[in-house]
Amino acid sequence: MTWPAMLPWNEIHARLPEIFPEGSANREHSIWEIAAKTIFVMLYAGAVEGAGRWIRPDQVTRMTEEQAGQTGEEARDAWAAVSVRPGKADVPGRWYAVNTRESIRDDTIRYALIQNGAVIERAGLATTSPAGRYALQGEFAALLAPDMDEVTFVAKAAAWREKHLNAGALARIAIVRKGAAGGGAFQLVTFPNGETRRMAAGPSADLSKAVIEGFAPRFLERPGVIALSESGNKVVARDDELAKAIGLTIPADKSLPDIVLVDLGPQHPLLIFVEVVHTDGPVNDARKTALLHIAEGAGFAPQHVAFVTAYLDRASQAFRKTVSGLAWGSYAWFASEPDKLVLFGARPQRIEGG
Repeated sequence: MTWPAMLPWNEIHARLPEIFPEGSANREHSIWEIAAKTIFVMLYAGAVEGAGRWIRPDQVTRMTEEQAGQTGEEARDAWAAVSVRPGKADVPGRWYAVNTRESIRDDTIRYALIQNGAVIERAGLATTSPAGRYALQGEFAALLAPDMDEVTFVAKAAAWREKHLNAGALARIAIVRKGAAGGGAFQLVTFPNGETRRMAAGPSADLSKAVIEGFAPRFLERPGVIALSESGNKVVARDDELAKAIGLTIPADKSLPDIVLVDLGPQHPLLIFVEVVHTDGPVNDARKTALLHIAEGAGFAPQHVAFVTAYLDRASQAFRKTVSGLAWGSYAWFASEPDKLVLFGARPQRIEGG
């Protein structure tokens, strides 16, 4: 067989964030050190699509730094044979403890690298079989060629994603990248009634635009924008006539959230308070209580008020940092997956599939 050229695991680690950019499914487990070392072991053992070689997760735990430095074909072939032999003999300097093999198998291989198209699984192998079952997808392995310059690598990584990731995954990556990058001096936001407003460009404006142009038409029957603010509590738009028509008094202080929407479709209008996490933080219990007081003062009963915290992506640090504080009875919405809405609700009567 032709053995694949070796790239040190730390250099593999450095390439993974470019291959799996922000927005990639289970990105955290696709780019962490364990993923890099798992990929290294597959290369080391020659487990690449078409080669007829496969590895088991426990082989990753048995690799050592000393062994990893022995990159000759004979050393690699010998290790690949020895590392699958049964036995409980200790391996001095092993990368990971024996009991981490399940985590490597599930968190890194199954739910990250396979999901993102980087690893393939051997077909027709019984679940209980001790034989190796995982290998690198061929074109993914080619991205790890040691003699590739950075410009070529970036271009090939982009081409690989376009070919091997599904349309939904590519769209999510594109949305997250656009939201992170921003662009221009201002952002033009189009309201449901066709009017436009300008906001200072930045992540907050991008997310506010996504809420008004993406969330509102998807989840509201007849959406309207009562108020829109941006970083620094600068009011971008206030529709006092619309607010007056539904009996809402808009405070002149900082008590309002980033966006106040209304749905005029139901018999009784629905008031929606939206916080954009780039500014004042999520809708937590204290924030929800304060906003309910504003709504109740305008004659809106709690059942006619909704609370939404908008994030760029559910894999983002912002969501992971704040999810534990989101108020029960509120929603989380992600611009990268605009058709989905997460409810932090009370216990359901029963669990339903689908």
